[in-house]
Amino acid sequence: MTITNIQVGIVMGSDSDLPVMQAAADILTQMHIPFELTIVSAHRTPLRMIEYAQKAKERGLKIIIAGAGGAAHLPGMLASITTLPVIGVPIKSSNSIDGWDSILSILQMPNGVPVATVALNAAKNAGILAAQILGAFNNEIGIQVAQYKMQLENDVKEKIGKVKSNWPNQFDN
Repeated sequence: MTITNIQVGIVMGSDSDLPVMQAAADILTQMHIPFELTIVSAHRTPLRMIEYAQKAKERGLKIIIAGAGGAAHLPGMLASITTLPVIGVPIKSSNSIDGWDSILSILQMPNGVPVATVALNAAKNAGILAAQILGAFNNEIGIQVAQYKMQLENDVKEKIGKVKSNWPNQFDN
């Protein structure tokens, strides 16, 4: 067993999910939250998935973000094994039915095995949610999240100014 300062595990069922899951890694990097990223397939490497979930907490992880497409069993299976919070990212994959199969597979978990679910391909939101959860118990991360949210507000205010300058008589404050 290796204990690290890594707080978030980002896992995906296939390397084809990486373009979507990269957004979670990017936001965690932006907030200086240590993470690991790997492939753990519920269907092709079930023993690896079980071992990953069983050892995640003792290795120091606090949250797992799991992305999966199609039948999307990975987030729910991880949640059934670990006591850590699992955030599921439904991914519209090549074998997906407009992503609804992934959304419903992650969203419709039975009572007792919750998985927080973000929107289709919304790995960035999964990263932000992980930061918010960690930030509730870590002031440094909480400050990073607050700064991020303030930047979102400033971005909107800047856009309001641009729209208002283009349409001064039509713009409602």
